[in-house]
Amino acid sequence: MRLEWLEDILAIAQAGSFSAAAERRNLTQSAFSRRIQLIEDHIGVELFDRSRKPVQLRPTTLAQGAQIEQIAAALRQLVVDLRRGDRETSNRIVIASQHALTTSLAPRIIQGIQQQGETIYVRLRSANLDECFGLLLSRQADLIIVYSASGLAEELSGDYLESLDIEPDRLIPVLRPDLALTLGRVAAKAEIPIVGYPKDVFFGRIMADRILPALAPGCVALPKAETALTIAALEMAAAGVAVAWVPDSLARIAIAQGRVCDLSDRLPSCALTVRAVRLRGARGLAEDVIWGHILALSDTM
Repeated sequence: MRLEWLEDILAIAQAGSFSAAAERRNLTQSAFSRRIQLIEDHIGVELFDRSRKPVQLRPTTLAQGAQIEQIAAALRQLVVDLRRGDRETSNRIVIASQHALTTSLAPRIIQGIQQQGETIYVRLRSANLDECFGLLLSRQADLIIVYSASGLAEELSGDYLESLDIEPDRLIPVLRPDLALTLGRVAAKAEIPIVGYPKDVFFGRIMADRILPALAPGCVALPKAETALTIAALEMAAAGVAVAWVPDSLARIAIAQGRVCDLSDRLPSCALTVRAVRLRGARGLAEDVIWGHILALSDTM
């Protein structure tokens, strides 16, 4: 019995219909129906009552539902453990980081490891904050590098997690220099065109909780565009679309090149901390080497 077959059965049980389950499994309904028929032919048993709408599990299938879920979960965990074991034996590590840090900090960490002569293969995954923690807890990532902000309960906490503050950063407002001059004359009381972030991502929550409430009296934020990617927000600010709030570490090169101007003397900003997080417990050599390098990096900040 294949894992994907068990997941197909569970998808129908959870979705309540072949069509909804097919969509969940990213298959056409006809292809999904053929696969279910193949499963039933292989087992030699009809698993579903197709005479009822919506489709329901037959009593024999329903009676084994809990066992199917347990076996599927065990097989998924086996895959994760095998992959993790392969990474450990082959000196590999998976690091997940927020998009801005994937561009600014993660390359520096990897370069530092290489300069020390360590033969470690790093797979870097870019994701939003919630996805980073999901990858860590599901053991699809060995450690994560994320932003935190004082007073915001954005992270999971517990004895099973180990964290290390790497360096400070700041979310700052930037805009193309010529437009920044114009904005400077009207910022006391005006509509401020901004590049927004979705409310369900980390920087969207920072904007809603820290930045927008701190605008000067009479100032109104006027969203001109929205993106979940800080790199895209920076480029929109450089193109003159609107003011964008991006990490200072990400904006430094563009500021030095004169592509954008830092407006934190006129508009609110927010202090950030870059943090590394991993699960406590047994670890491979590659993970310990990376963590040791991050620890040394944090000591210099």
